[in-house]
Amino acid sequence: METITSNINKRGAIKWNTTIAMIIFHGCAVAALFMLSWKIVPITLVLWWISGSLGIGMGFHRLLTHRGYQTPKAVEYFLTFCGLLALEGGAINWVVTHRIHHASTDKPGDPHTPRDGRWWAHMGWILRGTAQQHEESVMKRYAPDLMRDKVHVFMNNYYYVPLILSGAVLFAIGGWSFLFVGVFLRVTIGLHFTWLVNSATHLWGTRRFQTTDDSTNSWWVALLSFGEGWHNNHHAHPRAAKHGLTWYEVDFNWYGIRALKFLGLAKEIRLISAEQIATARNIQLADLKKAA
Repeated sequence: METITSNINKRGAIKWNTTIAMIIFHGCAVAALFMLSWKIVPITLVLWWISGSLGIGMGFHRLLTHRGYQTPKAVEYFLTFCGLLALEGGAINWVVTHRIHHASTDKPGDPHTPRDGRWWAHMGWILRGTAQQHEESVMKRYAPDLMRDKVHVFMNNYYYVPLILSGAVLFAIGGWSFLFVGVFLRVTIGLHFTWLVNSATHLWGTRRFQTTDDSTNSWWVALLSFGEGWHNNHHAHPRAAKHGLTWYEVDFNWYGIRALKFLGLAKEIRLISAEQIATARNIQLADLKKAA
């Protein structure tokens, strides 16, 4: 594992395809700000929820990466399709990046640790790092379960197609304004919200659990990422499907998983036990007493 990941967080040559795509999307996103209307905003918000919550949070992250719960294959493929609308790469590449992140969090080999620079953690790794692309040997090492699935491999290879199709539909419905707002603005903002989990929640926030990394819980990142900001909770117990552990730790991705369970579409849901939470709370209180 060390051999495979040893150079993954080193700066390389600029990934020009990715960089040019980012320049185009950010430029079009700025232009989209002058095309906002009451007709496209609701549609864009729904697409943001579909891609960011159903797709990235519930699908790519908690289901495919950590297997925090199980669904029928049809549901798994549907959530994966939703995640492709976020343009964060293919699901297999996304999963590989995140599994490597957990294997070497804030250590050499972490693809996007702020210890290598705040800009690097947020966006630099996309422009000069892995850019969410991996060699087949790395993919087979970190995601053998997905690499054996022909449907996932197909969707991973053609990850950009769903976004193109959605753009065509939006253009047919409402013209350029629908395309620019519903695709370029939504995707660009969604990317930054996801990247905040890589950067901000390893820099600022609170810590419930004593982990060996810099992960923190950030309420504002959680709100922007449908619950992914409760990052210290997640790193302490990566396989848990529920990240928000109290009533005030809003976790929309968890609410979605509960809805699937209610519909009979989710099972074997992994949770952080009450004993584990209580132990963490007792450690916090002991640390406060020592500090006093």
